[in-house]
Amino acid sequence: MKPNTFHIRISPLWIGVNLLRLLVSATFIFSGLVKMIDPLGVSYKVHDYLVAMGFDISGESLLTLIIAVALCIAEFTLGLYLFFGIRRRWTTRLLVLFLFVMTGLTLWLALTDAVADCGCFGDALILTNWQTFGKNLILLACACVICWKRRQLTRFISESSQWLVSLFSLAYAAFICGLCLYRLPIIDFRPYHIGQHIPTAMEWPEDPTQTPEILDFDIEELSEGSDYSEYSENSEYSENSSPLPLLDQVLTDTSYTFLLTAPYIETADDGTMDQLNGIYDYCLQNNYRFLALTASGPEAISRWRDLTGAEYPFAFTDELTLKTMVRSNPGLLLLHDGTIVGKWPSTALPRIEALNAPLHALPLAHPHPESHRRMLLRLLLWYLVPLLILTLLDRAYAATKWWLQRRKRHAQLAESESLSTFAPTNKNPNIKTYHTMRKKIVAGNWKMNLNLQEGVALATELKEALAADQPNCDVVICTPFIHLAKVADVIEGTVIGLGAENCADKEKGAYTGEVSAAQVKSTGAQYVILGHSERRQYYGETAEILKEKVNLALANGLKVIFCIGEVLEEREAGKQNEVVGGQLADSLFDLTEEQLANIILAYEPVWAIGTGKTATAEQAEDMHAFIRGVIAGRFGDKAAEEISILYGGSCKPSNAKEIFSKPDVDGGLIGGAALKCADFKGIIDAWK
Repeated sequence: MKPNTFHIRISPLWIGVNLLRLLVSATFIFSGLVKMIDPLGVSYKVHDYLVAMGFDISGESLLTLIIAVALCIAEFTLGLYLFFGIRRRWTTRLLVLFLFVMTGLTLWLALTDAVADCGCFGDALILTNWQTFGKNLILLACACVICWKRRQLTRFISESSQWLVSLFSLAYAAFICGLCLYRLPIIDFRPYHIGQHIPTAMEWPEDPTQTPEILDFDIEELSEGSDYSEYSENSEYSENSSPLPLLDQVLTDTSYTFLLTAPYIETADDGTMDQLNGIYDYCLQNNYRFLALTASGPEAISRWRDLTGAEYPFAFTDELTLKTMVRSNPGLLLLHDGTIVGKWPSTALPRIEALNAPLHALPLAHPHPESHRRMLLRLLLWYLVPLLILTLLDRAYAATKWWLQRRKRHAQLAESESLSTFAPTNKNPNIKTYHTMRKKIVAGNWKMNLNLQEGVALATELKEALAADQPNCDVVICTPFIHLAKVADVIEGTVIGLGAENCADKEKGAYTGEVSAAQVKSTGAQYVILGHSERRQYYGETAEILKEKVNLALANGLKVIFCIGEVLEEREAGKQNEVVGGQLADSLFDLTEEQLANIILAYEPVWAIGTGKTATAEQAEDMHAFIRGVIAGRFGDKAAEEISILYGGSCKPSNAKEIFSKPDVDGGLIGGAALKCADFKGIIDAWK
């Protein structure tokens, strides 16, 4: 893991932004999940919206279903991306855009009441249009703050695992949508759920401000003397014929009743005709009621009978009620004494061979539905367990790859030592050795110090000191942006190189306060520092951002001083090699060998800066040797031998010679000591 992945600077701002992040992400995840559970219901709601906007669209349209599924997946994955901190820039921008559109839409609904229920939380939580508008307004304000302060968002996963979580979240959302479309909603929030006693749900509560759970449910005969009337006279129910309305007959029947629900019989799935006819025959044999309910007209019913050979009776029920009863066209409902004891979609109707006894003796008439809480837990585990397994496999692969690279490097080092590669003892100039002369560099990093006049004065003093006493190494000073052009004029024609302390990850454009690599180059600078620990810690610079910066700097002809290093917690946990190796891999491994030739590495023992800890020259050498090994594993031995690796810890004139004497240390990236000419010159002279 990289230091910036889990490094947290707790402050009131950080706490506030991350609390808003949890609120918004939880709302989106819940909203997306309840929609994913019932994508067909969302499709019906989308249809209502389009009709209210004046579009002429059929009740069962593929377009509305596609829009519904896309909306479910978008809400769920946006919430997860925000929660985990994936692609923070694009996630927060899309979040604001999404909520901006939805807030405008719900304001229109609140003003016009074009659709009675917005459906933002499906059937799990019903809000009025004004309540929904207020909720969206609050979420939009929260999203704007999160987008503005997105750098305060802490990632809960490493950058290298982002792709895995992203793809798995999309796959999971698509799987749940597909499963609930093929079968029925995993969790049934609607009033016609298994175990519901319909007559009780239709009773008016004592509170006059409330309405029954089931309202406006009715079953009407299509025409007097036909269809259901004819069925009653010709069936075994004729002896029990009753003057009660058909709905009351169905709900008060102490036996079993199958209700075939088909909102649009003309578009119903006719591939189930044999099963339905078989179930109807089973009902006749066992004296059970079987009734088809539809909102379609007589002509559509007649076509269905001609097509399927159906002999069961039809009755009329409101289209909205039928859509609510079973999310399938057709669907099947089983009632017993007015209580719903079974529901099936057209894709999973009871098998004929399973109907081999009276219903009271069959398991399908005695369901054991799970509680909503238990089902939500099951859905959560369906997401978390596979994700955890995939993440562990990904981490195991990465660890194995790193271990193999390390093993290869150790073997290379052992071979090199046996051949005296890095420390040849043969003094005979006629015998070829493998030692490669790397550039020795002392670079000063002024950070946010010195005004323009003070900076020009320091550059002038350093120029004069080095003119009088030529250095045995390359010298670079990296200054704040405001110094670059002036200092470039001062040191022109001298041995001193000039660099910037940072550059933008964008080529150009509306990025107020940023300075591009091309602008840095235009000042006369030849170098730029990227990936400094302070940039990673305080400004949340990620491997992705640094990769962009490196590519832009190289494209504009700048040499990059790329900083790497571990924090105290990682050093004490023994993870320094994993962290530093990861930083190199994530930001530089896409470069070519030609591009790598313009990279200078700087190792910063962040754990030894301002912590009271001290990094020894031996510790610096160990890490530099490891870094060179990582480079060799990716780019080859020649590239590893040629690249300069600077030490970016506490370096002073008193310890510079000891540190620079180590074979894998090629100089230093100097901070505070670079602000005084005498101290900086003393470190430069360590190479003499």
